Amino acid sequence: MGTAGRTDTAGTEGARDPAGPAGAAGPAGRDEVFQVEGHGIDPIPDAERHGGAKDLFWLWFGSNLTFTYVINGALAVSFGLAFWQATLVVVLGGLSFFVISAAGLSGVRTGTATLVISRAAFGVRGNWPAGLLNWVVSIGYTIVNTVVGTLALEAFLADLGWSGGRIPRALALAVTLALTFAVALWGHATVQWAERWMAYVLAVGFAALLVFVLPGTDTAAPAAAAPGPSGWSLALVVMLAGPFSYVPMPADYTRYLPRTTSLKALTWSGGLGGLVSSVALGIAGVAAATQADMTDAVAGTEGLLPGWFQPLFLALVLGGSVTNSIITLYSSSLNLQVLGIPWSRVRAILISAAVTAAGSLGALFLADFTTSLLSFLSLLIIVFAPWGGVFLADMVLRRCTYDSAALHAGADGAYWYRAGWHPAGLVALLAGMLFAALTCDSELWTGPLVAPLGGADLSLLGAVVSAAVHVLLARRTTRPLPPVPSD
Repeated sequence: MGTAGRTDTAGTEGARDPAGPAGAAGPAGRDEVFQVEGHGIDPIPDAERHGGAKDLFWLWFGSNLTFTYVINGALAVSFGLAFWQATLVVVLGGLSFFVISAAGLSGVRTGTATLVISRAAFGVRGNWPAGLLNWVVSIGYTIVNTVVGTLALEAFLADLGWSGGRIPRALALAVTLALTFAVALWGHATVQWAERWMAYVLAVGFAALLVFVLPGTDTAAPAAAAPGPSGWSLALVVMLAGPFSYVPMPADYTRYLPRTTSLKALTWSGGLGGLVSSVALGIAGVAAATQADMTDAVAGTEGLLPGWFQPLFLALVLGGSVTNSIITLYSSSLNLQVLGIPWSRVRAILISAAVTAAGSLGALFLADFTTSLLSFLSLLIIVFAPWGGVFLADMVLRRCTYDSAALHAGADGAYWYRAGWHPAGLVALLAGMLFAALTCDSELWTGPLVAPLGGADLSLLGAVVSAAVHVLLARRTTRPLPPVPSD
């Protein structure tokens, strides 16, 4: 992407976002562990930047040490893939983290959050609908992770002899929410610290899980017929949907890094972190699915483990759920500021936490809520694959150089375009969404092209379609900013 273009070392430190007071930092102070972060989506001044690209390894490694990838690996086998076929899909999904990590360069260049930077692609107003949906998705996945962690902790309490009734489940929910909320509330430095230290513990535990699960793996091809286009495409959608859901987040965790941080260092550090954890756990799920019924993935995996390790396994499920929920909950508070909530990041996170708590209560105490929520979230790939395609294509066209002050300037800035809407980005988004809708195969919607394609779900290619259309429409008007003249 070339060398850094025009950066805004002057004039942005006190920039106010059109969202109102939410754009102001308040009493910022230093970004330190166990101190409440004062900054929100306002640009991080150079004097307060710190850390290095290696920090991203632990962020993406720790946050993806989650049992979700075990479930995803098992699903690939359920779609008809043999062990090595499913393993290939797991690895392809893991490699996508290098793209996610590279997108974090936008945070280094601008010092602000991803969903502020995407105003350059869609316009200030055009960015709002996807921003709202992204908040919904972030909260939805936080609820799902919270529920998984709560059920694991409830099972752990049952092993200790406390089972039955709603009190153990309510207590497990309270503990899971408290662990997630406390870290996210403190903010950026504490999030990174917690992800690193929880990664140390979880990595040891999940390594032991692999030792117990892998030896019994049946690598022979399944008796069923070849998976065909449907099985391959569904497995790829499952594996890539997780990493792709992070596209609206990477700058949230790179905005404090010094401007001198390189693209190469960012890409390798963060990409390797996400790759190692997601692939290791995905393969564990594939291996488990060749040995046990994984309809209930937690119970199926637990049955493959020695009795003494089963309580530790439940603790691993809880810890992995919390590490993943922390970063989604933290980003959701920045997201609300982008949407114009006139509160600081700390107060905005209270909204996200309250909605997460309410949704988790519904999922745990109302019958079919979790199934309905997962079906709804799976359908949103129709929006977020094309959104990611436009954002990434726009970033490449600009060589990741932005007028950072204009990102926060509203109608007075360069990214206002036509009444706040960027036609090229929005047309590209709609084109990608149309393609994704036509080729999506989910529980709530099956596109008319799925059957002619042999049952293949090509909705993720909506990202490729939207990226191509955006390049065609915007390549003549979207240019990298010239470099800042040296003094």
